[in-house]
Amino acid sequence: MLNTSAETHLHMPGSAAVQLQQNGLTVNIQGAQAYFNYYWLRDNCKTSWDKETQERTFDILAEPDNLQPLTAAVEADALQVQWPCGHQSRYALQWLANWHQGQGHGDIAIRARRSWYAEHYPNMARFSQPELMSNPAKVADWLEAMLDEGVALITDMPDSNQGLQETCELIGTVRPSFSGYHFDVKSKKNPENLAYTSKALELHTDLPPEELAPGIQFLHCRVNNAEGGDSLFVDATSVANALREQYPEYFELLSTVSVPFRYTTDHQDVRARQTIIEIDPNNGEVSGINYSQHLSDVFDLPQATLDTFYPAFRAFGHMLQDERYLMRFRLNAGECIVFDNHRIAHGRAEFEAGSGERHLRGCYVDRGELRSAYRVLRKQHPVAEFTITTD
Repeated sequence: MLNTSAETHLHMPGSAAVQLQQNGLTVNIQGAQAYFNYYWLRDNCKTSWDKETQERTFDILAEPDNLQPLTAAVEADALQVQWPCGHQSRYALQWLANWHQGQGHGDIAIRARRSWYAEHYPNMARFSQPELMSNPAKVADWLEAMLDEGVALITDMPDSNQGLQETCELIGTVRPSFSGYHFDVKSKKNPENLAYTSKALELHTDLPPEELAPGIQFLHCRVNNAEGGDSLFVDATSVANALREQYPEYFELLSTVSVPFRYTTDHQDVRARQTIIEIDPNNGEVSGINYSQHLSDVFDLPQATLDTFYPAFRAFGHMLQDERYLMRFRLNAGECIVFDNHRIAHGRAEFEAGSGERHLRGCYVDRGELRSAYRVLRKQHPVAEFTITTD
């Protein structure tokens, strides 16, 4: 039986050493002493997962309070551990090194965001919907463009509700919002939203009053023969990065202090708090924003804090409207603009009421589903490096 002193005994096969301690062991990996907790090791034996479902079936709660192995040694390229119950576990040293170094599984969906500016429209990634439907490798390219630039244009869309849904389902399940599973952007009587008028829409992200605002947005243009109504898009991460550089104290405030948003109708009262600027916990990059003056509630920060908050909020809002960032284009029938609703601020110029019909159908898919689909498809269809083309 093992004693409980801080250091008990060594196993030294060849030049590799394993040292058993009270709560864990150290093993020499690539010249470094790496420490691993006993419960973590037992919990992550390969046999802990069901081979068919890939779900964990091992119950760590059933183990004793003083779990310690009987023996542990390095053999060839693996750590071999024998547990008191007689079970033996094998851990590849490279696998252990990945966790010791903080790399874990690795995630190909964590990619550096590529900034873009006002002149981006000719260079925006474009994909044909029929080709996406028939070619999973092209879907991987599309999703990679979305991860890198946050926006892409789908062409040759079928003029049908089903065509939009099938395109969304290349990524994942259409997620509902308080607008339902889809919404139709066109002028109508008694509108409950400015989008359903011919008026201009200032730059915004959709639905920050929701606890988790929608992730990926699809806007499928079914018809657009009205005068005016150009689409306005801004890479808000580019703007936020500029704010961070020029006004670091404003950036700090907008990325750490949450403010209230609210959407109210006769039958809905949706509320949530969000920071104006989001930070990606994986790499510290700006990952998005929550910005909508239409849906901002009364800012309830202490009045002394508002002395600084409003200058920061106004400076960021003015930068979003700066022409150097603002991409303008006309969305045509048969096109679908797809964008990261957290990263991309979007709006619309006013169009002339009665000059023609303008109808966009929209819906959402979660950002997590996009990353999931990308991980699966890019592993199935690897490339050395995908280059965005505008053909």
